[in-house]
Amino acid sequence: MSGRGVTFARGFSAGAVAAGVRDPSSERPDLALLVADRPCVAAGVFTSNQVIAAPCVVTRRHLAAGPLRGLVANSGSANACTGERGERDALAMAEAAARTIGARAAEMAVASTGVIGVPLPMERVLPAIAAVRPSSGGWEDFARAIMTTDTRPKLAEREVWLRGRPVRVGGVAKGAGMIHPDMATLLVFLTTDARLDAATADRALRGAVAGSFNAISVDGDTSTNDMALLLASGAAEVDVAGDALEPFAQALGEVCHDLALQVVADGEGATKVFAVRVRGAASAEDARKAARTVTSSSLVKTAIHGADPNWGRILAAAGRSGARVDARRASVLIGGLAVFARGAPADPDPAAVRRAFESSSIEIDLDLGLGQGSATAWGCDLSAQYVRINAEYTT
Repeated sequence: MSGRGVTFARGFSAGAVAAGVRDPSSERPDLALLVADRPCVAAGVFTSNQVIAAPCVVTRRHLAAGPLRGLVANSGSANACTGERGERDALAMAEAAARTIGARAAEMAVASTGVIGVPLPMERVLPAIAAVRPSSGGWEDFARAIMTTDTRPKLAEREVWLRGRPVRVGGVAKGAGMIHPDMATLLVFLTTDARLDAATADRALRGAVAGSFNAISVDGDTSTNDMALLLASGAAEVDVAGDALEPFAQALGEVCHDLALQVVADGEGATKVFAVRVRGAASAEDARKAARTVTSSSLVKTAIHGADPNWGRILAAAGRSGARVDARRASVLIGGLAVFARGAPADPDPAAVRRAFESSSIEIDLDLGLGQGSATAWGCDLSAQYVRINAEYTT
């Protein structure tokens, strides 16, 4: 693990403590606080699931009200499907965090992850919030506190020179299961010391998420709590506008792409990561549909896990994706090896296909032969370990 994640950008500090959210006897950090030294322009992207957790509801409301000073997050309980109490608890978390840092409750975002339907133990959560002591070195505690089934923290950062000055972008992500396109259980917190207006921050974040977190799949499930937040402190005193917009957007996109691939690589029970590159689609949207459907196909994932040379599953998944697919014009390559070419099997050596699937990192190319549309998505294999983790999650 390298980098400082959310405290890499100037103007931010972080910390975490053990609140015992799920287990009162645990000493593992599970309550985290991110603080900016000034009000930040902020933007957010949230779950597309119609069952939406209380922290997402509260954070959306606070984002609409104006700048943010920070966020408070917990693991162990998703605070989802908890009724009116859940929203009251999420707001109470914002109020407690605001008191701790000297801000208004409306300036605090709230995020939760963990078991759905379990109320937060507020008698432990609120005192824990007051006990957090954020610092520039608290990035690792913060990253670990938001983990659930993750086996390791996910951190990324970039520095880009804009108008003769260095601008930093850093981030942290949490996610290993319930990961699928359209905000994959996924929490992403991004910070920058660039100066952005609200509209620019929103566009930049949505563009970065579209090519990263919305292009990965672990298991085909989306969560009630998915959230990606961007906070811009402006401490670098560089305005992101005009010719500075593209390089900033690229740096933000690279941080999100880096974090997204770390999420896939840490997928529950995953042993392999694969990329699906689609080209020749009738449109960019068709390419996106085909790529995402192949990465989320359980049959493709299990074939990759077992190194089974059953490449027909790739075409079958594309064919049900909603994209226009004509098998007579399609071609498939696995690790550069042609297995299907313009409507006919390429008679590949099954042993060679198996060797390609045995790799820990696999590239699948699908040419639909219908146009100029292209897209890439990333996924991981599906193993018996995934079933075990999720069969025993609440026990």
